[in-house]
Amino acid sequence: MSQKILLTSKEVNIILHRLACQLIENHLDFKNTVLIGIQPRGTFLANRLKALLEEDYGVSDIVIGYLDITFFRDDFRRKDKPLEASETRIDFSIEGKRVVFIDDVLYTGRSIRAALTAIQSFGRSKGIELCVLVDRRFSRDLPIQPDYRGRQVDSINDDKVRVQWKENEGEDAVYLINSNS
Repeated sequence: MSQKILLTSKEVNIILHRLACQLIENHLDFKNTVLIGIQPRGTFLANRLKALLEEDYGVSDIVIGYLDITFFRDDFRRKDKPLEASETRIDFSIEGKRVVFIDDVLYTGRSIRAALTAIQSFGRSKGIELCVLVDRRFSRDLPIQPDYRGRQVDSINDDKVRVQWKENEGEDAVYLINSNS
């Protein structure tokens, strides 16, 4: 198994600022927008974007939540071991709001499909957008595309993309892991 660095800490930081600026362009003051981090890995990106928007760009009162999709996945009964759910924390209404789903990697699109089903329990949004750090664009099983993407990666299905966050793994980096080497 070999790994190649796709994004360094500096590149991740540049991409985070670019994503924050794109969100500001489309949502201005965020009064009618909520950010929803897809559990578990999308929450790191959601928290970082919220912090950047507030601290570096002066956007105040950003509403953020976390959505667990475990029991909405189409494969949750197919696993050998029981899945462990993460916490859903959405203590606000999404009724009439613009929702921005945030996840680290968009691969097959199945997680986002599950998130679309799960979010319906919290009301009817005005619209839903998708923000991802890494878009594995040639691996889609479903017709789902991101509205905001940090980096597109062309890789074969056996490869893995691993995003590391300094809050969790001690560094900001993205690796492409080839399991056939």
